Parts: sequence; structure tokens; C-alpha cells
Amino acid sequence: MFITYVIITVITIVANAGIAVADLSRAKFVLANSAEVSLPQSWLPWLAALKAAGAVGLLLGLLGVRFIGVAAATGLVLFFVGAIAAHTRARVYHNIMFPGGFLGLATASLILAVAR
Repeated sequence: MFITYVIITVITIVANAGIAVADLSRAKFVLANSAEVSLPQSWLPWLAALKAAGAVGLLLGLLGVRFIGVAAATGLVLFFVGAIAAHTRARVYHNIMFPGGFLGLATASLILAVAR
């Protein structure tokens, strides 16, 4: 169980750190997706900071600060539930699998962190 927790959490960390970098660098796909769901570009640095904070919190959880890891995973779950809601509200379904994938990783990390 511990190995599964580490693998899933590391994947979640890498994915969130990567998308935070993409948000901060204003990658073309990030700008296009933001426009589709009516997200102001001025929010991107703040959303990137939340994703990066989640990744750092998950890393701290792996390093032994369990409550921070659980809190970070919980925050990421809530964040990506909001992303799914934004896609649904805007009726943008063609790429909803991306926030759905991030939500799945965050949820798996949370479940495994709590079960540990």
C-alpha cells in the first residue's frame, strides 16, 4: 500500500507542478482553455500558486508531515471539483477529461494518504 501511495502521490505532484508552470508561462493551451471557460487571465498566477502549493504540500506529506499532505490533497480535490464545475457551467466538455484526470489523481492521493 505504501508503494502505491508514493507512486500515485509523486505522479500527482509532477502533474500539478507541471500545470502550474504552464499556467505561469501562459502556455497557448492554458490561455485557450481559460478563454473557453470564461476565466480571466489575471487569475492564472493565483491558480498556478494554488496548484504549486498543493504539489509542495503533497511532497511534505511524503516526507512525513502527514497532516499537510492530507490537507494539500483535500485542497487539490476541491480545486479540481471547481474546475469541473467551471467546465460544466460553460458547457465545455471536449477537454473536461484534463481537470477530471487531475481530480482523479488528487482523489487517489487523498484516499491513499488517509488510509496510510
